[in-house]
Amino acid sequence: MNIVDIIIKKRDGNKLTNEEIQFFVKGVTDGSLADYQISAFLMAVFFQKMDVEETACLTMEMAKSGGMVDFTDIAGFKADKHSTGGVADTTTLILAPLVASVGVPVVKMSGRGLGFSGGTLDKLESIPNFDISVSEEQAIAYAQKTNIVIMGQTADLAPADQKLYALRDVTGTVDSIPLIAASIMSKKIAAGADGIVLDVKCGSGAFMQTLEQAELLAGIMADMGRHVGRKVTAVISGMDQPLGMYIGNSLEVIEAIEVLKGNVQGDLLEVSLVLGAHMLLLAEHVSTVEEGKALLLGQIQNGEGLAKFKELLLQQGGDVNVIDDYSLLPASKCKKEILVEQSGYLNEMNTALIGRASLETGAGRAFKGQELDFGAGIILKKRLGDYLEIGDILAEIYAETEKMCASAGQYILDAITVDDTKGELPPLILKILSE
Repeated sequence: MNIVDIIIKKRDGNKLTNEEIQFFVKGVTDGSLADYQISAFLMAVFFQKMDVEETACLTMEMAKSGGMVDFTDIAGFKADKHSTGGVADTTTLILAPLVASVGVPVVKMSGRGLGFSGGTLDKLESIPNFDISVSEEQAIAYAQKTNIVIMGQTADLAPADQKLYALRDVTGTVDSIPLIAASIMSKKIAAGADGIVLDVKCGSGAFMQTLEQAELLAGIMADMGRHVGRKVTAVISGMDQPLGMYIGNSLEVIEAIEVLKGNVQGDLLEVSLVLGAHMLLLAEHVSTVEEGKALLLGQIQNGEGLAKFKELLLQQGGDVNVIDDYSLLPASKCKKEILVEQSGYLNEMNTALIGRASLETGAGRAFKGQELDFGAGIILKKRLGDYLEIGDILAEIYAETEKMCASAGQYILDAITVDDTKGELPPLILKILSE
């Protein structure tokens, strides 16, 4: 079998056999294929796509390219959640302790942020001394004791995906539905959860900007998971404005804690409850989504969710004092208020531009391995539908220098559309694809 023949076959729009896909993934994993050959294959897939069978085969071969995590020693149904990425999407830090607090184990392998999509690991590492380097044995012990672990991916988890992801990022092939689906689901299948709730973002701040694209991606990923015996629900949620009001690593930790304290309502809380409720539904811990949402909301009101978050910090070395003293978290030294320049209703946000603003502050990565400023970011003061007066504070910017603050601020101003009449608010939950 020859990789050039395989590249040409896909370049010409033909369907690959399982053996050809296996050959490709093996070559990626063992290093026998050159980066330029892998990149050519990725570009061929980007333009010619893959059907469901090809995508399923690619997913499973990538999942099997390294070790498959075995969490069978953890009693009960292990629930996981994955977001395709958005701005101010802090749901993991909220729903993981809430779901764990009612007795459903959450063993979550998370990733780092790239571009304007914030990474859960980066947020957790902004907490002094929090350790995301947890072995499989430690994860089992933690989960048996507390029902919750949030950790980095083990070194041998889907190594083919690690190589492919890095090359996709630098070859303009990120926005490919088969490659996105295979990347996400290979890691989730290898990571050992019994059930997965997928949060597929849709809108101006997401990879999938139309409902049609989001449904296609969600359906493919759900089919992949079910094909190998996992329970999967896909929630398509809106990303036409940042989910929360705080954007940036330590800032998002603060907002998550405020939600768990019961001090924050709105979209971030709602999406966290919906996703968490579907995790409980997959685990057969509740009978309906409404029952699940009510149960999780009760865990906020009685303080059990916050207590579980504190347990998470304690077991993984994080400073629990940050819960009551946010000054212990990193904070950038420069602050700039961005003022409203035109009165009217805030009817539209280009969420990708707001994400770009967070990159300007130093809160996100423009390239893999870039060092982050954990204390940088943005606090938004307005949401879609709000009436703005000239001189109102639109956002607060935090960065290392005034120049960075000013640059981020201009992106914020460029991102908003203000009109005399109030527009219709976009839906928060667009569609749910359940078992």
